[in-house]
Amino acid sequence: MNRRDFLKCAGFGAAALAVPGLMSRSMAQAAEASASKPNFVVILIDDMGYGDIEPYGSKVNRTPNLNKMAAEGMKLTSFYAAPVCTPSRAQMMTGCYAKRVSMPNVIFPACPTGLSTDEKTVARLLKDQGYATMCIGKWHLGDQPEFLPTKHGFDHYVGLPYSNDMGKPALPLLRNEKVVEAPAVQDKLTALYTDEAVKFITANKEKSFFLYFPHTAVHVPLHPGKDFAGKSANGTYGDWVEEVDWSVGQVLKTLRDLKLDSNTLVLFTSDNGPWLSEGKNGGVAGPLRGGKGSCWEGGVREPSIAWWPGKIAAGSSCDVMMSEMDVMPTLVTLAGGKVPADRKIDGMDVWPLLSGKSKESPHEALFYFRGNELQGVRSGQWKLLIKAQGLGMGMGKKAAAKKAQGDELYNLDGDIGEATNVAEKNPDVVKKLRDMIAKMDADLGISQKGPGVRPCGKVNNPKPLIMDAREYK
Repeated sequence: MNRRDFLKCAGFGAAALAVPGLMSRSMAQAAEASASKPNFVVILIDDMGYGDIEPYGSKVNRTPNLNKMAAEGMKLTSFYAAPVCTPSRAQMMTGCYAKRVSMPNVIFPACPTGLSTDEKTVARLLKDQGYATMCIGKWHLGDQPEFLPTKHGFDHYVGLPYSNDMGKPALPLLRNEKVVEAPAVQDKLTALYTDEAVKFITANKEKSFFLYFPHTAVHVPLHPGKDFAGKSANGTYGDWVEEVDWSVGQVLKTLRDLKLDSNTLVLFTSDNGPWLSEGKNGGVAGPLRGGKGSCWEGGVREPSIAWWPGKIAAGSSCDVMMSEMDVMPTLVTLAGGKVPADRKIDGMDVWPLLSGKSKESPHEALFYFRGNELQGVRSGQWKLLIKAQGLGMGMGKKAAAKKAQGDELYNLDGDIGEATNVAEKNPDVVKKLRDMIAKMDADLGISQKGPGVRPCGKVNNPKPLIMDAREYK
């Protein structure tokens, strides 16, 4: 590839290329540096449980592509999210606890609040490093124009602005900031998203890129594509899990075919635990207790795989605690950028763990929040819950089967299912974790807003996203 073609692929306009002297040496060097940086793909599944894929023990859902991904990469068996979708996505984008960026609860269509454009998302920081950026799928950080992905560092966006059960007046499919279909044809979404992902990767094969791929699947209502409907041994839920597996396979195949696999880090994970109250239409948490909406491990510990051939050891596993908040600082650091120093960032660079150079978590502690309320803390193998826990969203009276009453302490190394409260036998551990809770109370607050909370974005007179009537067919 000659210099002109290289610079064109790197994103410089024709005018800049045509005018002698307009393309400075520093601009050319920046373009070449961008092209040599690693690519990043983050695949986020909606409501997938810890026990829903074969690498994590599923016997009912066939996931051959995720099996291969795990065999070629690293299973992350203590990777944490928030217990529900909006806060999880806020944490992924900002590297901060959702409460810190005032996004602790699920938001709905035409909501006046969303992720503030004052926040420096992973997409914005990578864009500053010369990356092409795209978001494909469920956003759920605000549906007003001011809050959409294109206002948060993404060059392009295709997807649903919120969950697929929020279709009033009609579930909108967006391309960038424009509604292009309403209602969206959900049976075709996974195939559409996957096609867009392949096209984006192919179009940017000569340039460093960041693809954020938050699937609509496997949130209810379930909508597997026609090629997968009725094909699994686990009903409609299994059908959609298996279509997700196919999608992952298409992404990895594209990277291999384009010879980008040796320079691309791919992370597969979920935004929260399974929606247990949906029964057969929801997933399972495997050995973990609880599900979506709960701070039991089943609500927040996610099936996660990191893949980067030649950089991440094949067939490896890491049980050291990590968080979706670590995505931003890890990717930005690998790209040669710097994490913002003008604000508190809760996530850490976990590349030393992924690369096998360290066995120690950079986190002294990770905190469990449900909404604005601090529920507990984990440090090492110890987990302390200070608030009563139900089994998950929608479980109703079933949640009363066994709730935490006050302080409950669990040793997760030997009790991943949180069956035995050992608080009375370990008062020193309880005190140590309570001291950590007190420090976080002084920062973000246990139930009130602490001084470390930053404002969300707000708009006046929010309006539902609808398709221009002239474009309906």
